[in-house]
Amino acid sequence: MEQNGAQGAMPENENNMADLLEQEGLDIDFPKAGDIRDGVIASISQGQILVSVGTKSEGVISGREFDQIPEEDLKEMKVGQEIKVYVITPEDSQGTLVLSFNRAQEAVSWDKAEALMESKASFSSKIIGYNKGGLIVPMGGLRGFVPASQVSLSRRAEVSGDTPEDRFGAMVGSKIDVCVIEVDRERRRLILSERAASTETRESLKERVIDELQEGEIRVGRVTSLADFGAFVNISGADGLVHLSEISWDRINHPSEVLEVGQEVKVKVISIDRDKKRIGLSIRQLQDDPWAAKANEFQVGQLVEGTITRLTKFGAFARLQDDVEGLIHISEISEKRIEHPKEVLKEGDVVTLRIIRLDPENHRIGLSLRRVDSMAFAEMDWQTLLDEELMNAPEAEEPEEGEASEE
Repeated sequence: MEQNGAQGAMPENENNMADLLEQEGLDIDFPKAGDIRDGVIASISQGQILVSVGTKSEGVISGREFDQIPEEDLKEMKVGQEIKVYVITPEDSQGTLVLSFNRAQEAVSWDKAEALMESKASFSSKIIGYNKGGLIVPMGGLRGFVPASQVSLSRRAEVSGDTPEDRFGAMVGSKIDVCVIEVDRERRRLILSERAASTETRESLKERVIDELQEGEIRVGRVTSLADFGAFVNISGADGLVHLSEISWDRINHPSEVLEVGQEVKVKVISIDRDKKRIGLSIRQLQDDPWAAKANEFQVGQLVEGTITRLTKFGAFARLQDDVEGLIHISEISEKRIEHPKEVLKEGDVVTLRIIRLDPENHRIGLSLRRVDSMAFAEMDWQTLLDEELMNAPEAEEPEEGEASEE
C-alpha cells in the first residue's frame, strides 16, 4: 500500500516540476542570432553596457560593438532607457548573450528606408560628404548616396568647377530633403534623390532666374548643347543662347569648333525676353576685339594686297593681312557693267585693292578694284611712294674717326 501510495505521488511531483520549470523560464522566447530585440539598459560601465532583453541574465554590448557606438548616442544613454539591440550570439563560450547597438540601428534604418521608398515620402537630413559622383547623406545608421543627376536643379545651378571639391565642397553641412529611390541591403546600396523630393520644376526655376537677371551681368555657366545656330549655356539653372555670331570674334561655321558640351564658360547677358522666357548671352563680348587692333593698321585710300576668298552675286570678299576680310561690292570691281564678280575675278586671285571705307564698329572694310588707279588718290599714292623710298634709302656713311673729309 505504501508502495502504491508512493507511485501515486510521482505524477504530482512531475506536475510540480513542470510548474517550476515554467516559472523558471520555459515560456521565455529565447533570443536567436539575427533577432532585433527591445531591451532596457541595466548598467553602463567603461567599455561595456548590460542590456536586459527578458532573459534570466542580461546581454552585453562590449569590445568592438561598444567602440562603434557613435559618441553622441553613447552620451545620451542612461540606465533604464529602452533601446533596440541586435543578437550577435545567443550564448558565447562563456554563456554570455552578445548584443550590438549599431547593427540594430542599421537594421531599423534599412526597414525605414524600404518603407520610405514604398511610400515615396521625403525626409530631411544633412550633407556630410561627397565623392566624384555626388553627395553623401546619412539616414539613421546608414550612409545614402545622392548622384549628381539627382541633386535639385537649383543646387546644381550653383555647381561649377572641374573637381569634386569645386563642385560639392561648399555643400557639406547644408540641409537637404531627399527621397529614397533604391534600396539593396545585400549590396549595402541606398540611393537618394533630392530632385524627387523637390517641387521645383525646370520651368519654375527658369522663371525665377529670368526675374533676377539683368542685362550686362557677367555669369559663369556650363555648355549644355550645341546647334548649328549657336550654343546653349546653363546659368543658375536656366539655359540661355549664345548665337553663333556671339561665340567668337573669329569667323566660325559651327560652335563645336571652339566649344564642347560640359565646358565651363564666362558669359555676358546681352538680352532678356521675359515674355518669351529667352535669355541672350555672349562669350565674345568678354574678349578683346582683335579686329579693332588690326583695323588700326588701315586707312581710307590705302592700297592693300588681298586674296579673293568668296564670290557672291553682290560682290567679292578678299582676305587682307592678319586674316581681316573686306568686301569688294560688284560696283567697285570694274569700270564696265558686270552681272557677276566671276566675270572678272575667281577665288584665289591675289589682287591690289584700295580701301574706300572703314567701319570698325561693324567690322567692315569696303574695298575697290576699279579705283586702284583713281586720280582722286594720286596725291596719297605719291606720298606713300615717297615714304617707302625714304625708308628704303641707304643711310649715309659717317667718316671714321681720324679720317679727313674731302673739301
